[in-house]
Amino acid sequence: MNREMKRRIMAVGGILICGASVGIFQKIALGTDPFTCFVTGIANICHSTYSTWFMILTAVILVGVAVFQRHYIGFATLMSLFLTGVAADAMHEFLDFLLPDPTFGMRCLLMAVNVLIMSFGSALYYVASLGVSAYDAVALMASECYSLASFRVCRVTTDVFCVTVGFFLAADIGIGTVITAFFMGPFVQWFTEHVAIPILDGRCSGRNQQFRPSKA
Repeated sequence: MNREMKRRIMAVGGILICGASVGIFQKIALGTDPFTCFVTGIANICHSTYSTWFMILTAVILVGVAVFQRHYIGFATLMSLFLTGVAADAMHEFLDFLLPDPTFGMRCLLMAVNVLIMSFGSALYYVASLGVSAYDAVALMASECYSLASFRVCRVTTDVFCVTVGFFLAADIGIGTVITAFFMGPFVQWFTEHVAIPILDGRCSGRNQQFRPSKA
């Protein structure tokens, strides 16, 4: 398999895994990542599905990115638009069938495992380097293109905005949101070094590589 095909498979696989993990977070109702909080809140007040509003809101953001900094848009960006919400809804429905009323202990176990699942999917998606998600592009544009602040500050700002909107629109915010914020970074780095980079390049490790979303 050539490198380009491997990158595309990694990107699509990572997006589907991340989408499925969003569905798990929604099912266990212990808090989700910031953008999911935002989208879920909008979907709640519109009495619609997560996948519908994920595509609508992501498309709106992408229009802005395309107008001002289109180099952030790539194959993975477009795949994320169409696949993330669908994968989230599909996983949520599957868990509704498999675990209609999970206990608190089961929900906590699923949360712990799901942080690893989302970190693994994120590592595959980012290492493929075929574009960034619309949400990632907002903080990257503010930091790299307009020098408003460091990437970390810009990302925290967008995260706080999304969580605040989600909170007022009755989205699930809880321990899962906090754990995701503090632990996903280190776990993504580990999966990047020990799994994603070796899959792509056949190397034993990607240690010391500074990991962050890249331009397409």
